Amino acid sequence: MRARLFHEFRFEAAHQLPKVPIGHKCAQLHGHSYRVELAVAGAVDESTGWYIDFADIEAAWAPVHAQLDHCVLNEILTEEKPTSEVLARWIWARVAPKLAGLVRVIVAETNDSRCEYEGD
Repeated sequence: MRARLFHEFRFEAAHQLPKVPIGHKCAQLHGHSYRVELAVAGAVDESTGWYIDFADIEAAWAPVHAQLDHCVLNEILTEEKPTSEVLARWIWARVAPKLAGLVRVIVAETNDSRCEYEGD
């Protein structure tokens, strides 16, 4: 049996999008209450009844959270534009080496807009 597990995390951060048209509201420095979901998938161990301990997902996320929470994303993602798309790929690059079975990173910057990234 295979399972797909999701763990949701939150952080607060600000950003400014430098490449938007003049007058666009995102050209100004502003903040979001970001929601990130990490999805992992794999075979359920018959002896334990689970695929992975949620604590392992939390451990893989913790250093990323420490970098992102209450920061200005433009200062963290210095080589790229701090969009949801770029942020999702950035998170993937840091979490995937520590979290076997990562299949999706979802970044939501509002309650009704999000980006889903599933690796390259």
